[in-house]
Amino acid sequence: MPVLESMNGARVPVKIFTDTADDLSRRQLMNVANLPFVFHHVAAMPDVHAGMSATIGSVIPTIGALIPAAVGVDIGCGMCAVPIDLRSDALGESGEILRVAIQRVVPHGRTDDGGPNDRGAWNDPPEAISQWWSQHGLQRRCPELLARHPKLLHSRTNTIRHLGTLGTGNHFIELRLDERDRVWILIHSGSRGVGNRLGTYFIQRARDTLGRELRTLPDGDLAFLREGTPDCADYLQAVEWAQEFARANRAFMLQAVLAALETALGRAVRLDGMMIDCHHNYVARERHFGSLVWVTRKGAIRARRGDWGIIPGSMGALSYIVRGKGNREAFHSCAHGAGRRMGRQEAMRRFTVEDLARETRGVACPKDRSVLDEIPSAYKDIETVMAHQQDLAEPVHVLRQAVCVKG
Repeated sequence: MPVLESMNGARVPVKIFTDTADDLSRRQLMNVANLPFVFHHVAAMPDVHAGMSATIGSVIPTIGALIPAAVGVDIGCGMCAVPIDLRSDALGESGEILRVAIQRVVPHGRTDDGGPNDRGAWNDPPEAISQWWSQHGLQRRCPELLARHPKLLHSRTNTIRHLGTLGTGNHFIELRLDERDRVWILIHSGSRGVGNRLGTYFIQRARDTLGRELRTLPDGDLAFLREGTPDCADYLQAVEWAQEFARANRAFMLQAVLAALETALGRAVRLDGMMIDCHHNYVARERHFGSLVWVTRKGAIRARRGDWGIIPGSMGALSYIVRGKGNREAFHSCAHGAGRRMGRQEAMRRFTVEDLARETRGVACPKDRSVLDEIPSAYKDIETVMAHQQDLAEPVHVLRQAVCVKG
């Protein structure tokens, strides 16, 4: 479908690829569209929903400035997916066994700074992770950045302890089955504690450096860093590194999942196709409508013609492997998932554990109150999202869920 709604009245238009955008999302999109450095128009994907000041599912092109809050604090959050040489009969009745096996080898959940409930980070990282950090870690790759911004060395950054770990919220590891009954591994995670620290720091840095000018913005969290300033250059360096960390984080978890499957099934497990990896919270330099611009995708993936992408449904729903169509009105982007239709607290109030069990029947996944806010009904219908982006991306594989590990 083409653009379903076009909002005017701001400095640049807002083009929305759905008819389900809520009022708060519309206000947030108009706030961004009024900023003086936003280029051409703002695009909103079919999974659009309100975020912290910057709308999730938005694509924001800028010239001369960047908005750290638009990228957010989970810098480089995204997904990887790869088919493996297993079919559904190899899983058999082992879904719950495989879920437990994966949970044993991938730290997941909240980090308690080494406390008794700390299952979300490494206390003794594996050798391969230690080696990566020694060669590519923040201190190794960005010493000048840390010298200029020593607060980034805060202990809660967690640094190496989060590399190769899942996190919380909507992050997940899944085993899914395609139309050929082939098993795929899907992983959704980002830059974890270190990305959170970098994002939070530069969001506040942008607010501080604007001074009185901050009052002129429609929302203070849309504070920006001007291109050409030392702070903007430092932020770009931090974002680039965090995106590299996020990609490595997913790669380490993929290796751990493969090893867990081999151990649990008692056989070798090999990749059976190309691995796809795509960020959906990030900033990149691209050319659009004849100009070189910064493109911030917050809950959106790049979908140039031929680009591979991953669009997951909610826990228990279908997911899609897609190829981009290069839609210029969407700045060569598409949705990054189903998108929430209600907040976490509302989902906890509205639904019960019995609802969760019913909606995830047949899937080996957590079914207790700790993940009730991730119940499928808290998300938009993935089929509607896909129908609204027929002009943005083409489905190639449809994946049904078998096993889900949640943070």
